[in-house]
Amino acid sequence: MRTTVYIDGFNLYYGSLKQSKAKWLDLFIYFSKMLPSDCKLEKVKYFTARVRPLPNDRDAPNRQDVYFRALKAMYGEKIEIIEGRFSIKTKKAPLEENPKKIVRVIQAEEKGSDVNLAVEMVHDGWSDKFDCAVVVTNDSDIERALSILKKHLKKKVFLFTPGAPQRTPLAVMNRWSHKQFDMLIEDLLNNQLPNPIPNTEIYKPENW
Repeated sequence: MRTTVYIDGFNLYYGSLKQSKAKWLDLFIYFSKMLPSDCKLEKVKYFTARVRPLPNDRDAPNRQDVYFRALKAMYGEKIEIIEGRFSIKTKKAPLEENPKKIVRVIQAEEKGSDVNLAVEMVHDGWSDKFDCAVVVTNDSDIERALSILKKHLKKKVFLFTPGAPQRTPLAVMNRWSHKQFDMLIEDLLNNQLPNPIPNTEIYKPENW
């Protein structure tokens, strides 16, 4: 089966990678190994946004850029990075331990990736670019897109759940998938990019 992987990058990062040593993940190798043998992985589409410096992490944009360059250097057009927007704003909020005290907090949000993923996936399905869609998220916002693929376009849908087994797949997501896979940390750790990337000077960030 011609197979394309659609990844909600922030869902994967905050679900599985942020607190781990698996951030240098080789996406193509990982899914090649985890998918059934009748799946022919042709493309990985990674939906994310360029992060901006935060007061507690000024170097985050540089680390992200290194990772993007590493993926492209390894796989070229087999991996496509589709960017949304990253928004930083401040708002007033009460302290949990003292709700009467109001403080200003920084709120960082990623915008657009779930919509981009859903639209791209349905467009590719209508265009018959795959037989099987692999979806990496636990966000129910894309439920309708999954239902269109499975019910109307008769495509295979595999769901990969970041943060498993601590995070379980939402029932509405499982309903529209043919099979669900847990993204276990040991599998992520066992499928890392080489360091450095061959024939380049691209190295894994030191604190990864």
